[in-house]
Amino acid sequence: MKEIVIQPVSRIEGGAKITIQLDDAGNVADTQVNVLELRGFERFCIGRPVEEMPRITTRICGVCPWSHHLASAKACDAVFGVTPPPAGRKLRELCNSIAYMEEHILHFYFLGGGDFVMGPAADYAVRNVFGIAQKLPDVARNVVKVRHMCAHMLEIIAGKSIHPAAAVPGGFSKPMTEAERQKLIPMAKEALELAKFSMEYAKKNIFPAYIEAVKTIGVIKTGFLGTVRSDGAMDLYDGKLRMMDPDGKYEDFEAKDYLDYISEHVEPWSFVKFPYNKKWGGFSMDPENPKGIYRVNTLARMNVADKISTPLAQAELEEFRATFGRPVQATLLFHWARLIEIQYNAEKTLELLNDPDITSPNTRVAATPRAARGVGCTEAPRGTLIHDYTTDEKGLVTAANLIVATCQNNAPINMSVKQAAKLLIKDGKYDQGILNTVEMTIRAYDPCLSCASHDLNGQLACKVDIVSADGQLIETLTNQ
Repeated sequence: MKEIVIQPVSRIEGGAKITIQLDDAGNVADTQVNVLELRGFERFCIGRPVEEMPRITTRICGVCPWSHHLASAKACDAVFGVTPPPAGRKLRELCNSIAYMEEHILHFYFLGGGDFVMGPAADYAVRNVFGIAQKLPDVARNVVKVRHMCAHMLEIIAGKSIHPAAAVPGGFSKPMTEAERQKLIPMAKEALELAKFSMEYAKKNIFPAYIEAVKTIGVIKTGFLGTVRSDGAMDLYDGKLRMMDPDGKYEDFEAKDYLDYISEHVEPWSFVKFPYNKKWGGFSMDPENPKGIYRVNTLARMNVADKISTPLAQAELEEFRATFGRPVQATLLFHWARLIEIQYNAEKTLELLNDPDITSPNTRVAATPRAARGVGCTEAPRGTLIHDYTTDEKGLVTAANLIVATCQNNAPINMSVKQAAKLLIKDGKYDQGILNTVEMTIRAYDPCLSCASHDLNGQLACKVDIVSADGQLIETLTNQ
């Protein structure tokens, strides 16, 4: 038996490797996505004052700190038994929408885009953001400008864009001034123009060229989880969780009741757990007969929501469903759904900036420590994120549990990789383009493995060691 090892997987957040085992005929016998980073945050938060958690947990990840910041602040609200005033909630939502744009732009153009703009079999030296910049210099210039502008918007609202501290138990620490609002509105309009351009460009120049790959590569059948409002509309900050089975039937429940639905499986070859729906008959990652498996992230949100509350994104959702149905199982369509969400968040940002409540000075309420349990849930760009804290009478954390989006996609990622590898690698024949196409199934999920393992590491390079059954190195392929 021969092994192909891709380590680490490139153009994702965090470090992972893919192990592909070939049988004697050179066909894929098994695959594993190994996450080698070390968990830790849940443990070393024990004993900390709970009000520190929204500041501590942002350090889990420098790419998506706002998601942890807001989920943690919501968990603290529940622990203290307080409800933020309207301005405090809306400022949190505003920051969430801006952070979404920044992060989705990062993934579509900087991480995933190289595969589509340059081609999955292109030389790895150009199959990246630098290759995109050479091929589409005007687009690249505008993308960099708008992403930087989104970070600046967060600095104006919250003081800083990375590792924020503005959301506090009971609300938001800093009111927005009218001068700040006036400064932010034209920035939001510019972000909306990029969102509209990105969708139109992708529908004309990218997605049509890869439609056959979309229909075949990494396709698996799973359930989906996301957040919806009482009217079934998608919501990225608050609402009920909707668990949809693979055939489209669903059940709504409160985030605080997540333990009634979600359990965690452990494998010895990964530091990341495998959450699953324990009501669906156990756990199995067999692509032909999966059990308990559901997905989160952009595609999941498009599937579980009945509608989107902003007009441009709603029109895109209707076109998406008319083309692909509901629920959609094609893994590469996470990218299309991601562009719909950029548009939604640009519209939502403008909507919130035009809300009269947004400049109210009343942004927080007082909070008093007590012994309690609180669950906070938001939709991170990578999917549903749950923070669960228990405190003693002094408000010190006695237990902490984080159900992170990429953890919930861990089993589906492994299934998608296995499906793609079996489809593409035959009779021992493969090249760097085929191996990159296998990697593409991981990148579609935009995984953040530093979040999933609650670690601070963030290695990115790609190295592929091809070894014989007795462990002898046959060939090494690297992008460095």
